[in-house]
Amino acid sequence: MITIVDYGTSNLGSMRNMLKKIGAASKIASVPQDLEGATKIIVPGVGAFDAGMRKLQQSGMVPALNQKVQVERVPTLGVCLGMQLMTEGSEEGELAGLGWIEARAQRFDQASDPDIKVPHMGWNEVTAVKPSGLTAQFPPEARFYFAHSFHVICRKAEDVLLTFAYGANTFTAAFQRGNLMGAQFHPEKSHSFGMALLKNFVEQF
Repeated sequence: MITIVDYGTSNLGSMRNMLKKIGAASKIASVPQDLEGATKIIVPGVGAFDAGMRKLQQSGMVPALNQKVQVERVPTLGVCLGMQLMTEGSEEGELAGLGWIEARAQRFDQASDPDIKVPHMGWNEVTAVKPSGLTAQFPPEARFYFAHSFHVICRKAEDVLLTFAYGANTFTAAFQRGNLMGAQFHPEKSHSFGMALLKNFVEQF
């Protein structure tokens, strides 16, 4: 069962609808017991890092998530803020992240590239930098919808899965290390490309 973690930071309807379109059943988890039986986990989220991390802690699900993700190695996909919460922390806040992957979130630097706008909002093409079941049979012009002011920097280059160009620089659009996957963009709002990615997540892992 695909389990979507609900810690009060996003509208889960669009994610469930996109999963329904690809024929995948899902359920919402808002307490630790809801994670029982999860065969795949999606951690969505929008908003500020500390607020999201605090709500996730208050939900009581962090120990159960750690068990599922780190011990049972359930395939897990973080989306937008959910991706950032999977890291060690963020320049945006003071709280530690879940620490599942060696990375941190950092704000776009307009001082070094004044032509970019923050937040970064809109459609961007992505480039695959390593093979993965998550991006199997992707067309070369695959593009996704982004809405964020902070971006993830992976400590290990081999964890980077997809990149995107913004202004004069290239940033991480998605990472993967084993069962851990993160997407800075919103696949649930990215039409056929997002549908393809979620279908791969459901079928390839």
